[in-house]
Amino acid sequence: MGEADHGDIVIVDAVRSPFGKRGGALAAVHSVDLLGQVILGLLTRNGLDGHEVDHVVGSCVSQAGMQASNITRWAWLSAGLPVHVGACTVDAQCGSSQHAVALGKALVASGQARVVVCCGVESMSGVPMGSPVPADGSLGRPVTAAYTSRFEYTTQFESADRIAAKWGVTRADCDAFAVRSQARAAVAQTNNAFGTQIVGIDVPARDADAAARMVVRDECPRETTLEGLAKLQPVNPGGIHTAGSSSQMSDGASALLLMSRRTAAKFGLRPLATIVDECLVGSDPVLKLTGPIDATARLLGRDHLTIDDFSVIEINEAFASVVLAWLREFGPDEERVNPNGGAIALGHPLGATGAGLIAKATHELVRRNGAYALVTICCGGGMATAAVLRRG
Repeated sequence: MGEADHGDIVIVDAVRSPFGKRGGALAAVHSVDLLGQVILGLLTRNGLDGHEVDHVVGSCVSQAGMQASNITRWAWLSAGLPVHVGACTVDAQCGSSQHAVALGKALVASGQARVVVCCGVESMSGVPMGSPVPADGSLGRPVTAAYTSRFEYTTQFESADRIAAKWGVTRADCDAFAVRSQARAAVAQTNNAFGTQIVGIDVPARDADAAARMVVRDECPRETTLEGLAKLQPVNPGGIHTAGSSSQMSDGASALLLMSRRTAAKFGLRPLATIVDECLVGSDPVLKLTGPIDATARLLGRDHLTIDDFSVIEINEAFASVVLAWLREFGPDEERVNPNGGAIALGHPLGATGAGLIAKATHELVRRNGAYALVTICCGGGMATAAVLRRG
């Protein structure tokens, strides 16, 4: 084991693929190759060949089929990177790759690694959500009688609607929030706000008459109006959330390059941001999705910050009510919250979302010349991840 590094642990670079809509262009890309291209792009643009990396901490939620058997290792090797570098794949549900960043930071801080790649991937086209639990029950189910004797089991849509009821969020509120997310994403694409963070993905030809191409633009944003959203039926009978006010299933990968500030200086690399703090918390497993409130409160208290200290806040738009409840708890300047749109517009490729949101927050923090950024994500099972970043 190396010497523990008690200095700053920094994000030297943060990238992501475009997020592809389910069944879209990235559906033709194997999950392993999708993540491999993003990792290789991250290293190449920083002048590294992989031998400098000590560990890769990756994530994926639906670890079945082509995403099984430690996909992070398969991606690293398939990209032609050095065989001696170890890799692991973690599952903290929607916050998986954000928690991968917390684990990567710990590896560097403890001296077990100098340079760590933290990453995540999900092809929701190739491995649909729920694939690890076959509908026929042949492999059993994670919810047991012991669990239901303690907690009511709820679906995420049920939880989102209950959150709306508890915080007084209406259907109109959710639809208006969805329109705002789409509008902000459209402006961001027009202004090329994501240009510094996206690694283009080579997509193979689907048939002999087609040509291979490179995808460099998010596919999920779509023209959205209040009138159009009003015509959609709620997913949960009697509820208020529709497909238009919920995150979009999508395909994508993301990756961050972590090291100490001293190591970055030795490589001649300039950090984009410092990881100030991070956490993974448990929350009410029935409401499921309120964890970002608890995680935010924990970091604000622990780091002696107020919500007004943040120039950029990224909170995953799993459902509109998740963000709206959080907004009512903390009352920030809403212009700083998901300033370029969120998962309702841009998609939520589960295992890639955490590092993807950190990439978005980091580059926006630099673009705004801001001081601090907050990233927080609700996770299945009643949990949440959160991180505080400081520019430079």
